[in-house]
Amino acid sequence: MSGWRKYLPSRKNNGQFMARLVHYFCFQHSYLGGNGALEHEARHKRLMDCLDEVPDLQRLGLAMVRLCAVMLVFLLDSLVSVHAQADESWSAGYHPLSFPDPLDSQPVEAIAFYPSTAAEQVSTLHGYRVEAGEEAPIAMGRFPLLLLSHGNTGTPLALHDLATSLARQGFVVVAVVHPGDNDRDHSRLGSLSNLYGRPLQISEAISTALLDPLLAPYLNARQVGVIGYSAGGETALILAGAQPDLQRLRQYCAERPTDRDACKTQGELVADRDDLHAQADPRVGALMLMAPLSLMFGRHTLGDVHVPVLMYAGDDDQLLAIDRNAEALARKL
Repeated sequence: MSGWRKYLPSRKNNGQFMARLVHYFCFQHSYLGGNGALEHEARHKRLMDCLDEVPDLQRLGLAMVRLCAVMLVFLLDSLVSVHAQADESWSAGYHPLSFPDPLDSQPVEAIAFYPSTAAEQVSTLHGYRVEAGEEAPIAMGRFPLLLLSHGNTGTPLALHDLATSLARQGFVVVAVVHPGDNDRDHSRLGSLSNLYGRPLQISEAISTALLDPLLAPYLNARQVGVIGYSAGGETALILAGAQPDLQRLRQYCAERPTDRDACKTQGELVADRDDLHAQADPRVGALMLMAPLSLMFGRHTLGDVHVPVLMYAGDDDQLLAIDRNAEALARKL
């Protein structure tokens, strides 16, 4: 489809790879409501139902239309893929979570979306109309666990349609609000504590979910994956074993100083925590990356990434240059 590129799963291990693929379009239109607040309209459809709308989608452009596509990929220890068995009657529920930030022990907010047997409900979360009911009864089963990492200065609720769609398909999605790098707090942006702290927060969220009294009985601890959007893709790669090369960012900013988003500090990260380093999490078995930020990863720094990876990226992405991010990453994996 014009405007988006899909990079198929890559892996460095021999053997066959099986996966279940579920696509969703998410059309999200933002506008100013009567009270001056920013409001959102969103709907989702299966890919096969959207073919007649392609011309309209192309005309709307990336500013008004966001394509959310996800491949559900999970592996057992034997590298045989599995998938959740979804019930067509399932709705989505949500369950607030909190855990201490590994960096400073302050509380980190997260929301777990899960399959529910309750009737469909709509809740308002921080201004977003979310198709999920708070503490709705959870469906019976053992479900794969997905962690969702948002982009710089973002919010996981911007991807609520994706999270609730996955919940209805039989996945538990834990969406983390990264401290110091979200829509309300930018205090860690451009720092080493943010680069290395975000993966630690996702790891802590995995542990929290696996011990949570509501969620734990319904989770399969051997099926854990990470969805990373933009800078969340960088976070996901670190969790899978990638090692950031800070010199690559400096070099990129020397070559493309006009990239105001990636090079606000001329490629230098604030060295606020020299005690931190990249830490992988062996529980992570697969990655789904959407428009991933990956400037700091060369072929040698990706050598320890052995899990399946699926990427989606926009041809006309004005924030993350596709040739130096998704395209380059796909060649190196």
